[in-house]
Amino acid sequence: MPPPDDQPIKKWTGKLEALQKLQSFCAYQDRCHSEVRSKLLELGVYGDDLEEIIVALIEEDFLNEERFARSYARGKFRIKQWGRVRIRQELKRRQISEYCLKAAFSEIDETDYLETLRKLLSKQQSLLKGGDARTRRDKLFRHALQKGYEYELILEVLETI
Repeated sequence: MPPPDDQPIKKWTGKLEALQKLQSFCAYQDRCHSEVRSKLLELGVYGDDLEEIIVALIEEDFLNEERFARSYARGKFRIKQWGRVRIRQELKRRQISEYCLKAAFSEIDETDYLETLRKLLSKQQSLLKGGDARTRRDKLFRHALQKGYEYELILEVLETI
C-alpha cells in the first residue's frame, strides 16, 4: 500500500508494487518517460527492473509519449496561453522526440494561435498605464516573448493593435 502523499516515500523493492504505483501515477495524468524514470528512481527501482516496468507501462498504454506531448501542448496553450517557443522548450527539457513535438504542435490551430496572441496583447495593453507609446510597445513585446511567441509573429500582431 502506498504511503500518504504528506509522508516521505519509502524505498520499495518489489517490482509488482512499483508497477502498481506507477500505473496509478500514469493513470492520474499523462506522463512522459523522464517523469516515470525519475519516479522509479525515487522509489528505489534501478537497472533491468526499471526498464521492464517502463516497457510494461508502454505495452499496457499507461505511458504514451505522443499522447503526453499532445495533451501538454494543448493544455499549456489553452490554459496558460503559452506560445510554441515555450512549449517546445518545456517538451525538449522532458526529452520528447522531434516526431512527438510535431504531433504536439498539430494540436494548436493556427487561427486560434493568432487570436490568442491578439487577445493576450490587448489584455496586457489595457493593464499598462502611463509611459510613452514606445515604452508600452516594448513591454507588450517582452510579455509576448516571455509567453513563448515567435518574434516575427509578435511584431505582426503589434502592428494591428
